[in-house]
Amino acid sequence: MALYIKLSIITESLITMILSPKIENFVLHCGEMGSRWGFNRTIGQMVGLLVINEKPLTANEIADALKISRGNVSMGIKELQSWQLAKVHHIPGDRKEYYSPNGSIWDLANKVFEERRKREIDPTLTLLRDQILDNANSAEEKYAQEQMQSIHDLLETVTKWSAELQRLSPEQLQTLMKLGSSVGKVIDLKDKLLRK
Repeated sequence: MALYIKLSIITESLITMILSPKIENFVLHCGEMGSRWGFNRTIGQMVGLLVINEKPLTANEIADALKISRGNVSMGIKELQSWQLAKVHHIPGDRKEYYSPNGSIWDLANKVFEERRKREIDPTLTLLRDQILDNANSAEEKYAQEQMQSIHDLLETVTKWSAELQRLSPEQLQTLMKLGSSVGKVIDLKDKLLRK
């Protein structure tokens, strides 16, 4: 009996997660895209791995699948949680923590957009507002402020528009995206009718 328990503990710790070539390609690509989404390659790979696994994964399973250290996984999980992209699960009788995506693909995309807005757009808008409110000391500064005002107005419009998009359900958003160029045609028609 003791030998069986010891062997099961040894074999359990030796179990490694093997990814199929298709899944591995997806996970590696998510890593490459990670920098474009606003986080590093390993975090991108972790997101990809969690998204394509039906069941929540332990930190050890993530480390084995990605061939990275347990410490790297731990730091990655903290980063994913700060982005609100991963959530923890506990299984009764099991002391391990299990991780899964924090919502649907649409939810994750919205969270990435929201976090990027907080980290990138909001500080830029704050800086622009401060610069615009200061008095210009020269013609060059006045021109610069006018340009900054244009940038501010564009960023604020895009931010408001994206906030409206984030309020839409995935179904509504898909309908809007399917409209595609039709939206432009409707706006052109409205402009033509208003000119007459």
